[in-house]
Amino acid sequence: MLMNSADIHKIDEKLLAERIAARDEQAFRWLYDRYRKKIYTYALRILKFEDRAEDVVHEVFLSIWQHDHLEQIDNLESYLHVVARNSTLRLLRRQQLEMKASRELALNWKETHDETEQTIITHDAQKLLQRAIDFLPPQQRTVFRLCREEGLKYKEVAERMSISQLTVKTHMQQALRSLRLSLQKHNDLAVVFMLLNIFFKR
Repeated sequence: MLMNSADIHKIDEKLLAERIAARDEQAFRWLYDRYRKKIYTYALRILKFEDRAEDVVHEVFLSIWQHDHLEQIDNLESYLHVVARNSTLRLLRRQQLEMKASRELALNWKETHDETEQTIITHDAQKLLQRAIDFLPPQQRTVFRLCREEGLKYKEVAERMSISQLTVKTHMQQALRSLRLSLQKHNDLAVVFMLLNIFFKR
């Protein structure tokens, strides 16, 4: 029985999904190289910011790598599209909330030279961030500190920890996601907004 190109493509994607599910980094890299630009362009068109579009790319491929039953997905490209769409919409909502918070802070902010008050706010923000970092799983915490506090590149962290660069990247993305979620639960909007802008800028 002859198969058309669509059938062959489907089989290739099925095999690719099985290899990625088996933690084949080469297969994952091939998928990343194949769809990264398409997902980035889609997200950028909606979000308008390059760093946010990169966030979508990271979330999509992190979702793929962490998927427990990827081999059961029949159409990998369609699945990528759905995950990209959901991630983009989620970031769009967050982006709109942050813009609203920024406008509110600008309206209510009063110029002051009270360094004592500013020092207290900064200290509270740092304590809040440190508490969130302390709750991260050990490897995520180590990767985050090496990357953000010591300024090491993924390759350098991978060599120091004897793990792959992809694993370093995965731990970093998980850490950032956890920290963002933790900080966004805090009631002090000014502190949270400052943290999101200072500590999570690329």
